[in-house]
Amino acid sequence: MASVTRSEEGASVKAIMAMRAAIELLLGIVFLGYIMVWLMSSTNIFYLHWMPRVHAETNFTFIGAQGQNTLIFTLPIIFIAVMACLYLHLGKKLGDHGISKGGSMFDIWKRPVLIKGALGIVTWTELTFLLMFIALLCWSIYSYLHAMFAPIRQEAAAEGLKVWEVKLSSLGLTLGLVGNICLAFIFFPVTRGSSVLQLVGLTSESSIKYHMWLGHMAMTLFTLHGLCFITFWTETKQLSKMLKWDDLLVSNVAGEIALTAGLVMWASSFTCIRRKTFELFFYTHYLYIVFVVFYVFHVGFSSACTILPGFYLFAIDRFLRLLQSQQKVCLVSARVLPCRAVELNFSKSPGLKYNPTSSMFINIPSISKLQWHPFSVTSSSKLEPDRISVMIKGDGHWTNKLHQKLASTSPRTTHLKASIEGPYGPASPDFMRHDTLVMVSGGSGITPFISIIREILSQSNTKTVKTPKLLLICAFKHCIDLTILDLILPVPESANAAPLDFSGAELRIEAFVTRDKEIKPEEESSSQIQTLWFRQNGTDSPVAAALGSNSWIWLGAIISGSFVIYLVLIGLATQYYIYPIDGNTNMRFSTPAKAALNILSICVAVVVTATVGFLWNNRRSSSQTTPVLNRAIPAPTTTSPATLLSGGESESAEEVESQPRNAIRQATTVHLGKRPNMNRILLEVEGESVGVLASGPKKMRQRVANYCQSSIADNLHFHSISFAW
Repeated sequence: MASVTRSEEGASVKAIMAMRAAIELLLGIVFLGYIMVWLMSSTNIFYLHWMPRVHAETNFTFIGAQGQNTLIFTLPIIFIAVMACLYLHLGKKLGDHGISKGGSMFDIWKRPVLIKGALGIVTWTELTFLLMFIALLCWSIYSYLHAMFAPIRQEAAAEGLKVWEVKLSSLGLTLGLVGNICLAFIFFPVTRGSSVLQLVGLTSESSIKYHMWLGHMAMTLFTLHGLCFITFWTETKQLSKMLKWDDLLVSNVAGEIALTAGLVMWASSFTCIRRKTFELFFYTHYLYIVFVVFYVFHVGFSSACTILPGFYLFAIDRFLRLLQSQQKVCLVSARVLPCRAVELNFSKSPGLKYNPTSSMFINIPSISKLQWHPFSVTSSSKLEPDRISVMIKGDGHWTNKLHQKLASTSPRTTHLKASIEGPYGPASPDFMRHDTLVMVSGGSGITPFISIIREILSQSNTKTVKTPKLLLICAFKHCIDLTILDLILPVPESANAAPLDFSGAELRIEAFVTRDKEIKPEEESSSQIQTLWFRQNGTDSPVAAALGSNSWIWLGAIISGSFVIYLVLIGLATQYYIYPIDGNTNMRFSTPAKAALNILSICVAVVVTATVGFLWNNRRSSSQTTPVLNRAIPAPTTTSPATLLSGGESESAEEVESQPRNAIRQATTVHLGKRPNMNRILLEVEGESVGVLASGPKKMRQRVANYCQSSIADNLHFHSISFAW
């Protein structure tokens, strides 16, 4: 009977993998076609031959002239996003069967090639696509200018202008058109629950640098676009055109408003400003709403269809996040560490699944009603099915206020309201395919690795899953920071909970304290870890997912359903409101008004479908969750850290009896007054496939990337090595 079940399971796995392979092939063909459109969009072949044919087939009354751009630029990406949801849904059904073991032929493309510089750490894959994208921009500039400069003398003579003035005008137009290419892709990296990002193995957190690259390129091109036209109008005595709001063609005032909003966002995004005044950067970025709206007024909605797919998917994601953030969630317990760090443990719906290295955004109204901060998740949904945890280090005003609030004993905090967005993370635990996993962290950069360790500990005694060997190399400034390692073990749900058994895991921890050369007695005596329990109100809810990775099918339904509703709404408006004016009178319907109708239709479609999907998801989650009841709050407890005492000679009876804590202590080696020697450590690592993860300060990550490069160049004994951060 068991053999029959296994054979049926094997057949099911093969069928799912075949379906995923077919979807990959289909989406690859569609994406290549989409890129081909962008390659050809700057040529005369596209404008003089292809577009007239498409226009003739799509310019029917129901959708209007924008049908051609909707078909060519918008539908392919919407189709990819919907099919990606199906692909990821099938991947969830595969579970651990979808994780390939050992090295991959693509590992070489994940290795860092640029480490120091303005771009940060860049892999071969990223560098290749960056160069290809820059080549696309250069090709588009050349192609546009080649087509525009051909009749330049005739145009100059007809308009009574100098040739160089007409060339300047053509250059300004070209820069604006090429800037649209950057704008078409700029929203994809910041769509946190994106199926498109997950399809290619990316997360919003890891791809935020692509958003920065695209933003810098787009604003450079748009700024030059504006300067070219201002210079042209100045030289031709037409500065009054700067105040022109054209109802039929290009509205210059709308373009100037959009450019001004973009410049404010751009100026506040540079590293020197963003790090010193993050709130200025954060709030000025809400000007993207002004930028997008007036950009659409400037170019008209038909031309704006080129950037519509990315913004449309972002709008759906943003509204779902808004709905999720309105809920107040249950904070069950907290651990207050002596190193000014706290771990918050929230109740979550058992149906909420996430992978290690995920992150979520937290808002605590009693500290600030406006501020949202991202933190790495330290828990594992397999080890803790009804809990989700984050660690927060007191390094700023908000985090220090949180630590003070929890550490204060007069009055003791018994209830803490919070709102959550997320969690957001990778589609699959890619690190499970390695034989050995080396994790290098600096300071609070250890937090994502705690979730990896907990995930692997939860599966270490499972015969069906082979877990990798773990080597954690962590560097701290002071001995007291070693207490963070105690967060590797989760808070027990009750005093009678069975101790964790991770005897099947191979864990080794090398902890380096860089500034202290000895553990001071006062640090040992004051290094108690306090566990607080909180009162739970009936109005609080467990953390539940806003669709996305926990309901890919429903997210696909929202994307496709909302887009169909949008097409129906704008089709009805065109049929019964716009066309009667354009087709039956001598007047033309206002281009900005038409753009406003499209924007309104998109908003209505997104709000209706996303709200229905979110409410359905909440109803399903609530049926799986035990209602929150008021109950007595357990008294706060204190424990001595296991890892801080690993360098000492004495152990308390309580610690000796704690098997998991003893196991962590025995696995940990503390090096005082030293920094990790990565070359020596990597030489000692065994395994054909080695994964290296780095988290922490930028300079530390760059050093680890350098070590990996030198290890590869020196032909060490690794069959495969990949690096991520």
